Amino acid sequence: MDAEVAVRTIAWLDELRADAVDIAGGKGANLGELASAGFAVPPGFVVTADAYRQTMDQAGVTDRLAVTPDVDVSVASADLQRLVRDAGMPPDLRKEITAAYGGLCEQLGRVDAPVAVRSSAVGEDAADASYAGMNRTLTNITGADSVVAAVVICWESLFGERSVAYRAVKGHGAAPAIAVVVQAMVAAARSGVAFSSDPTGSHGDSVIVEAVFGQGEAIVSGAVEPDTYVVGRDSRTVIETRVGTKEIEILPGATGDETMPVEEGRRRARVLDDAEVVAVAELALAVEDHYRLPQDIEWCFDDAGSLRIVQARPITTTTTGRGGHLDNAPEATVLVSGLGASPGVVSGTVRVLRGPEEGATLLAGEVLVAPMTNPDWLPTLRRAAAIVTDQGGVTCHAAIVSRELGVPCVVGTRRATSVLSTGQDVTVDGARGTVAAGRIVAQPRAALTVPATGAGPLGAAPVTATRLYVNLAIPDRAEAVAAMPVDGVGLLRAETMLTEALEHRHPRAVLASGGTEEFLSRLTAALLRVTRAFAPRPVVYRTIDFRSNEFRSLDGGEAFEPEERNPMIGYRGCYRYVREPDLFELELEGLARVREETPNLHVMIPFVRTRWELEACLELVDASPLGRQRGLHRWVMAEVPSVVYWLPAYTALGIDGVSIGSNDLTQLVLGVDRDSEVCAELFDEEDEAVLAAIETIVTGARDLGLTSSLCGQAPSNRPGFAERLVRFGITSVSVNPDAIEPTRRVLAEAEQRILLEHALHS
Repeated sequence: MDAEVAVRTIAWLDELRADAVDIAGGKGANLGELASAGFAVPPGFVVTADAYRQTMDQAGVTDRLAVTPDVDVSVASADLQRLVRDAGMPPDLRKEITAAYGGLCEQLGRVDAPVAVRSSAVGEDAADASYAGMNRTLTNITGADSVVAAVVICWESLFGERSVAYRAVKGHGAAPAIAVVVQAMVAAARSGVAFSSDPTGSHGDSVIVEAVFGQGEAIVSGAVEPDTYVVGRDSRTVIETRVGTKEIEILPGATGDETMPVEEGRRRARVLDDAEVVAVAELALAVEDHYRLPQDIEWCFDDAGSLRIVQARPITTTTTGRGGHLDNAPEATVLVSGLGASPGVVSGTVRVLRGPEEGATLLAGEVLVAPMTNPDWLPTLRRAAAIVTDQGGVTCHAAIVSRELGVPCVVGTRRATSVLSTGQDVTVDGARGTVAAGRIVAQPRAALTVPATGAGPLGAAPVTATRLYVNLAIPDRAEAVAAMPVDGVGLLRAETMLTEALEHRHPRAVLASGGTEEFLSRLTAALLRVTRAFAPRPVVYRTIDFRSNEFRSLDGGEAFEPEERNPMIGYRGCYRYVREPDLFELELEGLARVREETPNLHVMIPFVRTRWELEACLELVDASPLGRQRGLHRWVMAEVPSVVYWLPAYTALGIDGVSIGSNDLTQLVLGVDRDSEVCAELFDEEDEAVLAAIETIVTGARDLGLTSSLCGQAPSNRPGFAERLVRFGITSVSVNPDAIEPTRRVLAEAEQRILLEHALHS
């Protein structure tokens, strides 16, 4: 690349090459390499890293943007982002970006053409530091002012908490730099993934093409069963077609991506005809030829039928399939068939599981049969001899993990969980995509080198200012969930965790039999499995919220629990600790033991009704070994509407945060039992009265200097609800593990809209 381009603040993609990483970042350089080689990359330009560096130098903040290994991430992130924000956009660079955007719009023949504004950090996608998902991408941005504002947002994202922590861990102490890609948006009518070399090894020398309607995110998540086409590398003809059932599609909406149902008549229709399949395959092979390495590409057809390449990455990871092959095996009855996702042949006993919470029942060496897997299944997948799912394609979670583990896998069978039965002997052929009856003696398999792929950018988690926590109850899941893109545990439910730890015995029954130390040891062991997995991220432990009807059913519970007509609003939560301080004090002693090793543990008091009971409860905390430990945060649950009135008083008592339990708050605001089938239609967390209460709590917490969170079901199920929370100014939300990815996307989109609104009106 010539010196003239190297010093530019604006560089067009087709001017860049793969060696332009220092000025265009990893993403910009890669897109530039493809564009300059003549591939159909959507046009665009890069606001170079030199432009960023120059801006920070002129503002005099470059030296202050370095990161030291011992940095306090949460404090440093806010300070560093403020430095970048205050540096702002210099007038000369604003003019250059405005002119470049105008040129792009002219090139596209549109006024205020929609663009994607994508962070491209210098050093990302390197061999030793990927920075995947660390920095911001903003989509469907229109207008020059919005583009300029989006560039600054991308600059700021270079100093998000996770990015700062990652650089500190990697020892990347120098002030980092970032480029920003501004690229024409493609309204994808059909999209997907293509492998220039079969990642499963099951189709010989072939190209694999997967396709869905709309945008391609649905493939990686496993939300859609894609069409799968096999193309001969030499013949360039379609040699196999499998049409998936595509129930949803992701399309650009007025305010971001929208998930829409596919009409019944299109769900089983082919996404691509043969000519289009071959065109995608030839594109993948051309990229492979250019890089001289097998490639995993993301592609799309726009509304006009033009084929575009969105991203390309090498297929470099190898796995070895377990088991043998069936070339000389006797004929067997095929029970179900699907997509061969990971090669190898294994015989074993079926275990049908409906969710990861049932994973503990899977015995080592059994064949796991499930509707679909997500990251919560990881501990279970490690014990499986083979994996069979109803849904998914060869890039879904089950497929990717199985290839990494070298476990035979068949996905997209559509009916495995209904046809196969626990205890049944089967043989799984992960190359052919079949599950046969009985145990078949397979021929030994030679070591097989198979290209593997990761989720890549489609699966990268966006960074958000609103922290995303997870709700957790089972310590066995802590390690797998901690590996997901979450900021900590916002709600660790003591009841479920302790019930399992005590083997379904009532806590007082354990104590009555002289088991004080047993209670403490089991509590601390369970807690440490969670706090160690998430350290140094915070774990907010909600103390045991006894409800008489639930705990009467435990072994020995009838001797200790009253019978109540409405236990949901009965003898529970904070009031119970005041009436039965001995058990609460024992629980606090266990928490203190855990914090001695893992000080990331904090405490939350549930179902607080009045000021006097919280004051009495906090006196017990202060008098305990836990209360004498430094750095302990005291939270209260906001489940009872009285919190709207009492929050200032609670703050004066020394609480640090408030977490809204939207399920209980909704039923008490609306006066409806959340578990009532008869009154189900009345239970609505988005009722304006409920939202008004939540807004009052969040804004009140902000004014009082408290952190605020919400840990009900609504953010997991209702994107609009999550956006309302962001607009209220909530500090964090806490959701179930299976909702992490969609919730983070919703939060990011909401923040993007709000930031742009502020930028345009400032």
